[in-house]
Amino acid sequence: MTLEATSPGASYGSTASGSSFYAAMRILPHDQREAMFQIYSFCRQVDDIADSDGPREERLAALQEWRNDIDALYQGHPPARLKDYVASVKTFGLKREDFLAIVDGMEMDVPQDIRAPDMATLDLYCDRVASAVGRLSVRVFGLPEEDGIQLAYHLGRALQLTNILRDIDEDAGLGRLYLPREGLLHAGITSNDPNRVIAERALPKVCLPLAQRAKVHFEKSDEIMNRNRRRAVRAPRIMSKYYHSILDLLIARGFNAPRQPVRVSKVARILILLRYAFI
Repeated sequence: MTLEATSPGASYGSTASGSSFYAAMRILPHDQREAMFQIYSFCRQVDDIADSDGPREERLAALQEWRNDIDALYQGHPPARLKDYVASVKTFGLKREDFLAIVDGMEMDVPQDIRAPDMATLDLYCDRVASAVGRLSVRVFGLPEEDGIQLAYHLGRALQLTNILRDIDEDAGLGRLYLPREGLLHAGITSNDPNRVIAERALPKVCLPLAQRAKVHFEKSDEIMNRNRRRAVRAPRIMSKYYHSILDLLIARGFNAPRQPVRVSKVARILILLRYAFI
């Protein structure tokens, strides 16, 4: 489950998206809340590096510094910017490889902008920038090991695919195109130029199958959450319902240009909170 990044392609967010994260996390007990905000802060910082305007070599070096700092944290001598993470890592059993996977995911945008990746590469990207965040998060929430891993797998991909569909135009403005190559070719679109692709009349033929894929992941994640303690899945449930609402709005709006931004209304957000935050 992604924590919504400033990157349109990744998921650490827009103002509306950010508010959904804060609302979901504020209902948690203190230790869990602190751990989740640490995870969020980490994601924001590495994402800001990936999305900065600095030279690519400098961004790659800065991401490597984060890898080195994560290694130092797990070797027992954390750098200053990760000292507060020690208690959370110990309390919740947060895994080094998940932090490193997030850095790897952010780095996928750095050597060159992602443009029409094949489906396997897109799925790897989703796993790193979203499901890896979920694997850290479900440990904080206290889900059983296997169900937690499966929830992170499905909900992370559901949220990330929704982000990609929501941010097609914004991503193109950054020179990025996350729609899968196979889907583009199936729709008869041979270009991987973002600005050309987003103007194609056949674009819905690419986006709708991706939206259906996201829906399947939402359904699978619902099945997992339904069989676990309501208290353990309150936060991911809120994120799921919020993002599922965004996906429904995108499908109802359609994907032909011009595309108006979609937003879950304040009333709808409040209703989600009232239904799932309190038990």
